[in-house]
Amino acid sequence: MARKIAILIRDRQAEAFRVSSGLIMMDDQIDVFVLDKKVSGENAVQQNFELCKDMGLNIYTNVKGNADIEYMPTEEMAKKLLEYDFIDPY
Repeated sequence: MARKIAILIRDRQAEAFRVSSGLIMMDDQIDVFVLDKKVSGENAVQQNFELCKDMGLNIYTNVKGNADIEYMPTEEMAKKLLEYDFIDPY
């Protein structure tokens, strides 16, 4: 049975995106939430971010204008997080 896993990203963006893309191999549903910051322009972050997008992960952010990420207000995120089996903060 597939589990629903949410990855919450504030710090360690490169590591969090890398882990998110690796978890997809387990056939679970992985959703990524970028909180309170823009995605860094750092090369390692961008490579792992692009990999997550290429693998079709759902990526949400509570920061308007965060490039190529669906905006979701913090209140909606809080409600959505109740649907997950696991929540992994970074």
